[in-house]
Amino acid sequence: MKFCPSFRVLLVFACTAAVSFGAGAPVRDNSRKRPATQRPAVKVDSSPIGEAKGGVVLSYADVVEPVQKAVVSIYSTKHVREQIQANPLFRQLFPNAGERERTEEGLGSGVIVSADGYILTNNHVVEGADELKVSLSDDREFVARIIGTDPKTDVAVIRIEADKLPFVTLADSDKIRVGDVVFAVGNPLGVGQTVTMGIVSAKGRSVGILGDIGGYEDFIQTDAAINMGNSGGALVDARGRLVGVNSAILSPSRGNIGIGFAIPINLASSIMNSLVETGTVARGYLGVATELITPDIAEQLGVPKDTRGVVIADIIPNTAADKAGLKRTDVIVTINDHAITAVDELRLLIAQMTPGSVARLGVIRDGENRTVSVTLDEASDRPDDLFTGVTVKALTTEDRRRLSIDARVTGLLITDVAEDSPFRSQLAPGAVIMEINRTAVTDLPSAKEAMLLQPNRALLAIYFRGAVRFVVIAP
Repeated sequence: MKFCPSFRVLLVFACTAAVSFGAGAPVRDNSRKRPATQRPAVKVDSSPIGEAKGGVVLSYADVVEPVQKAVVSIYSTKHVREQIQANPLFRQLFPNAGERERTEEGLGSGVIVSADGYILTNNHVVEGADELKVSLSDDREFVARIIGTDPKTDVAVIRIEADKLPFVTLADSDKIRVGDVVFAVGNPLGVGQTVTMGIVSAKGRSVGILGDIGGYEDFIQTDAAINMGNSGGALVDARGRLVGVNSAILSPSRGNIGIGFAIPINLASSIMNSLVETGTVARGYLGVATELITPDIAEQLGVPKDTRGVVIADIIPNTAADKAGLKRTDVIVTINDHAITAVDELRLLIAQMTPGSVARLGVIRDGENRTVSVTLDEASDRPDDLFTGVTVKALTTEDRRRLSIDARVTGLLITDVAEDSPFRSQLAPGAVIMEINRTAVTDLPSAKEAMLLQPNRALLAIYFRGAVRFVVIAP
């Protein structure tokens, strides 16, 4: 994506934060595995917006008013300990005198989705919070607890202890169309609940804001004004149904310029149900490295030049793809009859499926169309982990373009570092492992072989954000 070079464009989460000092009670984070819980009793209306009939609309007040009652403001408090610059001798004599505690306060929004207090919001609104307070449109305030969070989609679920609450009806976000009228509801910049109007500008946007953590992006783009503090608020259609959860903006000034992004409600609600029921998010896993097919590649593979899909560049041994008989150079054109037009689209659709479920892949092999059924693995138990919790894959042309990686760089791309990985502080998604123990690596087998040279302590040459550095790890 290219922007005008005369100014800097910032892609930022639409969340407001300020700093003050004080203390508060901790919020219990229940995002770890726990016994299954019944999912929220949400209301869903999956009919397309186009089925609504009527003439000229002079006011949307009747549509917006019920939504306003279900949108809340979320105030977060986080306590941070930091070092104070002091004379080294003074620190030796008084080791605890060089620290102080400060409190960060944040503001975001949320949407009540069930009468018993379940609220959808963004992970970045509640991340690291020691205390959460929720303010309703009728000025009632509640202390909220975190039910679960999913940084990879920026979705979080919190709950307040109340009943008979106003809540929104969920739409089917797969049925929205570019040009549909939408409203963004939230608390921008702390001015109070605000409603803005626009249209769906685009669908299926991947803008890289979650790229550093190997996230999943499928944003709805809208020109309805979204500003800092709108994060976690509602994006609703002209019938007042929730189609998305507002998350981020693209702007040179951190203010609205008409390019805002919302998480589709189909994705957000599936994440919510998984977090509520189990405390975790179980994602399907295929086990392939792919790149977008081009006319040149299509010609070499004997398929029509106008074919749209992704071509398999590599298959991880003993994965779902390997067991199903998929082959390198297979062109995947559909999954469960859904057309595939991008690498990230295939990854997202697979991740939204339950491990153990069967995915029907439409594949072109040797010029012939065929269907391959694949029983998906679980993404959290992947055989392409090079180290504990560190997932890698062969670097592809599409990866180079997406991450702006120099053509001279070769190696293994880190696609994910698990939250509980012991290497989380040393390695990051988007980095390329060029060498292990001074041996060039290009695939998982060669990397594991290089690890045997010094199995207890390995020297890695890492390319990350335009620079090469060395990292020593103890696998």
